[in-house]
Amino acid sequence: MDPDFDIELQLLLQGIFLKYQHDFRHYATASLRRRLSQAMDHFGCRTLSQLQDRVLHEPDVFSQMLRFLTVQVSEMFRDPSYFKALREHVIPVLQTYPSIKIWIAGCSKGEEVWSMAILLEEEGLLERSIIYATDINTEALAAAESGIFGLDHMAQFSTNYQQAGGKKSLSDYYSAAYNGAIFRQSLKSHIVFADHSLATDNVFSEVHLVSCRNVLIYFDRELQNRAIKLFYDSLVHRGFLGIGPKETLRFSPQDKSFSEIVSGERIYQRL
Repeated sequence: MDPDFDIELQLLLQGIFLKYQHDFRHYATASLRRRLSQAMDHFGCRTLSQLQDRVLHEPDVFSQMLRFLTVQVSEMFRDPSYFKALREHVIPVLQTYPSIKIWIAGCSKGEEVWSMAILLEEEGLLERSIIYATDINTEALAAAESGIFGLDHMAQFSTNYQQAGGKKSLSDYYSAAYNGAIFRQSLKSHIVFADHSLATDNVFSEVHLVSCRNVLIYFDRELQNRAIKLFYDSLVHRGFLGIGPKETLRFSPQDKSFSEIVSGERIYQRL
């Protein structure tokens, strides 16, 4: 890799932080190199310095840049065994609370948020639940809040739903129109969508479950540790944390603060 590219990368990230207060300085470098190379091609920039000039002087370009800086690839009921484990091991504990708060951190376009709402509905918990869905990308949040997904995704989503222990048909929860699946607004009435950064923001509520999956892999160790500490501080005593299948708490200072309750599913309980 060109050493000048890495110098320009650090200058670009510092500029974004100072100008827009979005902090990507502790995201994994290898992933940033790849995604920013794609951004340079998209914007027709020969160097990162040229891209930085546009990002700092054209706010619309920065809004588009968030598509490259944040990962927005997911599925409803992604990794079905995770949702099945939540249904079997976490939901019975949550049912003992009079009210429940759940935080989906880094919610992207909302696939996991709507999946969680459906799971809670089927287990009789949605009426006494609040789901906080947060992300730093406002365009992704708007897409998540719309509850609209392409019909071409529904076959895979339905397969995931059934494998996750779904009790009905996924089609019971949406209406099809104009090549889109529009999920029931009654589900959304229990979801709060909000801008929140794991890199710069602090705890905003006490919650019973944090689900932040396939996000930590894009952070460096320092930012991973910050995020995990934030999750710990957000959880009630004996609250639950779910992370992605390729993520771990093993090397975090918070490792001893959690116990893994479902082997292999990366579901932990706060000690």
